Amino acid sequence: MRIAVTTPTGNVGRHVVTMLLRAGVRPRVLLREPARLAPEVRDEVEAVRVDQYDADTVVAATEGVDALFWVNPTPGGEDPLADHARATRGVVRAVTGNRIGRVVFQSSVGAEKRHGAGEIDGLARTETALDGLGVDVTHLRCGYFFTNLELQLEALRAGTLQVILPLDQPMAWVAPRDIAEVAATRLLSRTWSGRRVHAVHGPADLTWRQVADILTAATGRRIGVERIPDDALRARLQRAGMTDAGVAAVLGMSTGLREDFVPEQPRTVRTTTPTTLAAWAYDHLRHRLADGT
Repeated sequence: MRIAVTTPTGNVGRHVVTMLLRAGVRPRVLLREPARLAPEVRDEVEAVRVDQYDADTVVAATEGVDALFWVNPTPGGEDPLADHARATRGVVRAVTGNRIGRVVFQSSVGAEKRHGAGEIDGLARTETALDGLGVDVTHLRCGYFFTNLELQLEALRAGTLQVILPLDQPMAWVAPRDIAEVAATRLLSRTWSGRRVHAVHGPADLTWRQVADILTAATGRRIGVERIPDDALRARLQRAGMTDAGVAAVLGMSTGLREDFVPEQPRTVRTTTPTTLAAWAYDHLRHRLADGT
């Protein structure tokens, strides 16, 4: 099986690559800068320079591929939803033009809403576009990444996380490596077909209060959490230079999922993955907080 992997240096993609290598597969990896690949990986993969927003290069890079792990790249333009739409056009053209029969797409909890969840709406539209191609596709509806906490290192060092979600609202938290394990299994398995949705929920639903307690115990630093008004976060994002469309996309990922939202896929043994936030924080976050990096 010829497998292509996008974002192979990302939080999930890099684990997908190494898992495929361990399974005996030499994946084709698609990325802007092949030099960013880890040195030990470069000779083990087929690296192709690709801009995922350029449909022509995506089509050329996926010629001869049987299965594709697709992740929309992190938006960098003024309108995140427009960036997701551009990425979607690329994967649609690649799948149809190269007759790729199997796709595993990294989506998100909340995409089932289809509208009203900020940037997650862009993932929902990619799901819908892939569904219309008549190929075998699995959408991974992932919970909140542990690694998102690395975007708030300064706040963690200061001892207080600020969020706009209710502090006692539970949600799924998941390790990117566990997402990669599900993705690699799906890519390698020949026992499924059609359209599938596979939620990846991590080991437990956690409230922000529970997260703060877990981080305190794992890192040895007293960490609290407080809820702030939507307008406070909006003003902060605007001061950082974010466009109105970008601000709406970021806010919507929280505001769209806090009022009576229930994930389409309930937590089951199939959606529950093993890595705990406590273990991840002890292994990955504790040192970063201590050394200031």
